[in-house]
Amino acid sequence: MTESPPSVTVLVAAYNEAPVIGNVVRDALRAVPGGEVLVVDDGSTDGTAGVATDAGARVIELSANSGKGLAVRKGLIEAHGQVIVLIDGDGQDDATEIPRLLEALRPDVDLVVGSRFIGRFEPGAITPFNHWGNRFLTWVINRLFSTALTDTQAGFKAVRTQTLRRVNLRAHRFDIEVDLLLGVLRAGGHVVEVPVRRGPRQHGESRLNSLLDGARILRRIVALRVSAS
Repeated sequence: MTESPPSVTVLVAAYNEAPVIGNVVRDALRAVPGGEVLVVDDGSTDGTAGVATDAGARVIELSANSGKGLAVRKGLIEAHGQVIVLIDGDGQDDATEIPRLLEALRPDVDLVVGSRFIGRFEPGAITPFNHWGNRFLTWVINRLFSTALTDTQAGFKAVRTQTLRRVNLRAHRFDIEVDLLLGVLRAGGHVVEVPVRRGPRQHGESRLNSLLDGARILRRIVALRVSAS
């Protein structure tokens, strides 16, 4: 008898993404037939929750904007799938590439990271400062944790729910990416990368504060390395 594929939850943390969240949800639903899309609305004031619901998502609304990390952590608790795909709600990730991540989630793999650095950035997808900041943080992680990764800040991932049970997440903001990645590595999980495309934002501006959030991410990396010693 052929084993049935695992159930999938596509988890989207979103804040004021009403112009694009509908397309993200619809594309994700087409990419995972039979799966669910769970949108955690992080205190939006522009109707994001209603647009996501109309597009077919299950929506959890947080009463106030608390940060991407807390929104993702809430979603991970509420997700129903055996596999969780995390994708940004701003439309920069290509939801049609979700099957590529799922195909790489072989039985011996715990986390698949969609790497933009072995894939491609479309024009306008990232600033030069953030590009080199990402490179630097990835270099730090590779040195401190003896890894050979290319994109440690990627938000486009697929992870097994059973793996998450071994990970204690604490991040509140954009440091959630390294908190999850390094948590899986420290738990003995096997991480692989696949190439993905990253497009430019279709509306608004990034909420990432390059200096403050970059420093927060670096502190998180160092704290996790020290606690592992």
